[in-house]
Amino acid sequence: MGKPDDGPIGIVAALVRSSFLVNAVYAKSAREYGLTPQQGQLLCVLMARPHGMSELGAMLSLAKSSLTGLVDRTERNGLVRREPDPQDTRAVWVALTAQGSKVAGEFYTETCRRIEELPGSLNPAERDTLAALLGRVVLDNEVPAIFLEPDEGGSAARER
Repeated sequence: MGKPDDGPIGIVAALVRSSFLVNAVYAKSAREYGLTPQQGQLLCVLMARPHGMSELGAMLSLAKSSLTGLVDRTERNGLVRREPDPQDTRAVWVALTAQGSKVAGEFYTETCRRIEELPGSLNPAERDTLAALLGRVVLDNEVPAIFLEPDEGGSAARER
């Protein structure tokens, strides 16, 4: 294995290392808001609208029992609530509470700010190129919209 400063790195290492970098920022931001990274993800997903449990499980890649535990813990903290699904009495929706909406908005804004700083050494054209290329990778792999664009987050956040 080479030293980290051996020069350019390949696509696999670049993607893996950048995911670690973003995850570290996300985790640090979550801790500062008294959240786990998974709770932060849940709140960000719910900023757009309430979701059903099966939809959340698919978006967050969580098994039913893991998702139930995550929602239970986040509900105990007063950040989300379960609501009956008007179409299916056996199902529930998960929605942000007023406090959850506030925390989600603050967490989201701060996390976006920190992530925005990561490519700080890139000029505007390089940033646009990076965004376009990563955007294609994300869309080609049908990654769910767990984290909205910064200009979509605040306006999309709502309490049901």
